[in-house]
Amino acid sequence: MSSNQFDKKSEAWSALFSEPMSDLVKRYTASVSFDQRLWQADIAGSLAHADMLAAQGVISAEDLAAIERGMAQVRHEIEAGSFEWKLDFEDVHLNIEARLTQIVGDAGKRLHTGRSRNDQVATDVRLWLRGEIDLILSLLSELQLSLVEVAEKNLSVILPGFTHLQVAQPISFAHHLLAYVEMFARDAERLTDVRKRTNRLPLGSAALAGTTYPLDRERVARSLGMVDAQGHAQICQNSLDAVSDRDFAIEFTAAAALVMVHISRLSEELILWMSQNFGFIRIADRFTTGSSIMPQKKNPDVPELARGKTGRVVGHLMGLITLMKAQPLAYNKDNQEDKEPLFDTVDTLRDTLRIFADMIGGQLNPSTGLKEGGITVNPQAMEQAALKGYATATDLADYLVKKGLPFRDAHETVARAVKAAVEHACDLSELPLNVLQSFHPQIDKDVYNLLSLRGSLNARNTLGGTAPEQVKAQLARHRDRLK
Repeated sequence: MSSNQFDKKSEAWSALFSEPMSDLVKRYTASVSFDQRLWQADIAGSLAHADMLAAQGVISAEDLAAIERGMAQVRHEIEAGSFEWKLDFEDVHLNIEARLTQIVGDAGKRLHTGRSRNDQVATDVRLWLRGEIDLILSLLSELQLSLVEVAEKNLSVILPGFTHLQVAQPISFAHHLLAYVEMFARDAERLTDVRKRTNRLPLGSAALAGTTYPLDRERVARSLGMVDAQGHAQICQNSLDAVSDRDFAIEFTAAAALVMVHISRLSEELILWMSQNFGFIRIADRFTTGSSIMPQKKNPDVPELARGKTGRVVGHLMGLITLMKAQPLAYNKDNQEDKEPLFDTVDTLRDTLRIFADMIGGQLNPSTGLKEGGITVNPQAMEQAALKGYATATDLADYLVKKGLPFRDAHETVARAVKAAVEHACDLSELPLNVLQSFHPQIDKDVYNLLSLRGSLNARNTLGGTAPEQVKAQLARHRDRLK
């Protein structure tokens, strides 16, 4: 076969077919419009494969040199934007191989020895996703640091803690933000774990049964950095599973969906806090929009859109699971449908994390070395809100328990005290001592220290609690973990 025979798509794989593919089917089956983003992974995998073939004596050193030279030119053309992606070649793999063959001739045609597009695409997606996971992990760290920095600046700010969106107990704003740091830390752990299973080599499985050529798959794995922490090559051990497995893509999308769920929960709170009814924070203008008819409006479009995009990522997860649920072994064309949802999930998550780190913590000013912008906190509004819901009622119950009253009796006693405070339109801490003593005689004037918001905070000085001492310890832990 001469090199120019790659100019017809049907001859790229076989002379078996007696008629060309219709243009409609070409458009329907082609993936090059979206899988061309795999080009770097495809070139890296091909070069590692060619190096191994030469080392094993399957191709000559001259062929390897030609392939390396040709791939360098292909890379240059793609980076320069002069590479011509052709629908006739269907996907990223055939486009690159066809151009390589045009450049170096028969050496390019020998590159595909001992592999199939089945194990080739599985390798490419894994290599590409590994790099994206690394970037996303970095962005998760940036977002966590932004939250930590805002928490450090607002350590003394008191926020009403809610359950059922009703005022429950006073907490520190810093403690609240660190709850999200914990969520995103778990997300990072999950993605790190997914990366381990993604970073395994399918190449060498060929179409489904392995190959008769004497491949050194461990050499390829090491060349591509598909190794564990001890440097041992990580290889897919069953050729059928290797070419048809998309668990790693599903796992990643599941982990990504959880990140977006956490982003969505944070978004919901930012939206509530920014509203006039709360007035707890202000979001920098560059993350908001106005109304076309109401000039007073400032809408939190970024958190709202992130909340909406969460459904999009969760939908991709459901799509990938459904894609795989009824496939027999081994590879099926269905698997071409894994890429668009996976690609969009990566793009959505990456962009969302980047913009949230900026929106929460602000941008670094190179001239001052300080971050500017980000969310602005209104401590007075938060504290006033905490005073509205009798947030220290539990502290009074705990006080009575320490005086010897059973908790259930203390609970009932405090409920009567709250009712009296409601009738007098005042806070529990504003009830006169004689009124409090009418509910239980052991109540003394020291109770007022506990009924204050700050006293309530300071009393919760257990590991994981909202007391300033505990929050400072958690901030130090996160700083040390993220540095």
